Formats: sequence, C-alpha cells, structure tokens
Amino acid sequence: MAGETTRENGRGTDAARPMEVGTVLYGGHTALDFVGPHLAFASAGMRVHLVSDSLDPVVSDTGLAVLPTVTLDSCPGDLDILFVPGGRVDEVLLDRARVEFLAHHGRRASYVTSVCTGSLVLAAAGLLDGYRAATHWAARDQLARFGVEVSSERVCVDRNRMTGGGVTAGIDFGLALVARVLGEDAAKLSQLAMEYDPRPPFDAGSPEGAGPAVVARFARFAEATFGEGIDESIARAVSRVLERRAAPSGA
Repeated sequence: MAGETTRENGRGTDAARPMEVGTVLYGGHTALDFVGPHLAFASAGMRVHLVSDSLDPVVSDTGLAVLPTVTLDSCPGDLDILFVPGGRVDEVLLDRARVEFLAHHGRRASYVTSVCTGSLVLAAAGLLDGYRAATHWAARDQLARFGVEVSSERVCVDRNRMTGGGVTAGIDFGLALVARVLGEDAAKLSQLAMEYDPRPPFDAGSPEGAGPAVVARFARFAEATFGEGIDESIARAVSRVLERRAAPSGA
C-alpha cells in the first residue's frame, strides 16, 4: 500500500506500519471539511482515527452524523498527522478535554493540520504560536486575534504545520499533504480515484469572484447563524492562550 512507505516521524522509520492520522471531531463540525481529506488519506493507505470524547455519533452543522472510531483516551499516542476540521467552533474552542488532547498530541505528531476554522481550534491549543496559517476567508480576522500570522493561501505550509482554507480547500489540502509525506504518485492516484477535476459552474468561490452583493448576503447569514457566540468564545479562548504564554515555563 502507498501508506506503508517510510514515515517522516522523527522517531525512527517503520516501513511496515501505515501512517496514523487522528481527526478530532466535535459537534457542529462541517462534514466536507473532514470528508475530503479523509478520502485522500484513506485512499493513500493511511489509517485514519475519528476521535471524539465518546463513541456516540457526532452531528455536523448540517445534521449529518458521524461515528467516531476511538475516544480521546483510547486514541493511539503515536500519531503521524493530527487534523482538525472546521465548522461551528464556538463550543469546541472552550472544550478543555479536546484542546488539551490537541496540545498533548500536537507536541508529538509529525504534522499538525487543519481545514477552515479548524485553525482557530489549533490556535486555542497553542499549536500555531509562531506559525503562519490559513482559514476560511470570513474567519481570517478571528484567527489573527490569537496572534497567528494569517495566510490567504488555499493550502498554507509552514514547516510541519499545514492548514487549508474554507471547506472545499480540504480536498486540495488532503492531496497536498499526501504528496508531501508519501510522494506525488500517491497523491495523483488519490486524485484520480476521486475524479477530482473541478470545474465550478460559477466564479463565486471567493469574495473577489462572488462580488459585494453576495458577500453581504453571506455576512447576514453568518451573523444570523453565529451571532455573538463565536466572538465571546474566541475572546475567552484567546484569554486562556495569553494566560498560558504568561505562565512560568513548566507551570
């Protein structure tokens, strides 16, 4: 299998074991944020663990339920890739169990990654301190509140941090990560298996292409959907990050 090639994990090489991916799920995630990368990872032979606080179904922001495969406590500790999808992150930003899981595993994983607003969750765990990262175009100002250098790239690579823009950028991100760790041939095979040959019917996938009227409609939708909850959650999450940074080393 393609995923059984030598792994870049810094802990020695093991050509016999597939790369281990930990995808952290939470209520309100956006399904496509993780399904695109999941398909790229799985089709390349990687072993993907869907991680949550229990094995109960995790409901996405559109009502699609996903079954986790491991819990925060039972997830393998030797992850090669740690991944967080985006979505409605107002609650997960303040979820100490998930944030602490990310902080712990992020110190060991070879690659720390996200798509869309998943980068906000990485930032809340302190995993983007000193790194550049991408997120959904509408969340760039929010990511900057954590002190992160914000990228407008569809896929941003800064050392072992790889982050994707909004939603559909997850497919590009997944293929780029497969290419980085397993080679271009593995990524091309995954892309062909997906028949990923996008030809969108409209040039409306960015604020520049969509135009001011559509952007304004999206802003009203986002305000009605998220309200002040996301601002309050980010303020509290940023406060926790600042407290950790100010704490004495080893505290």
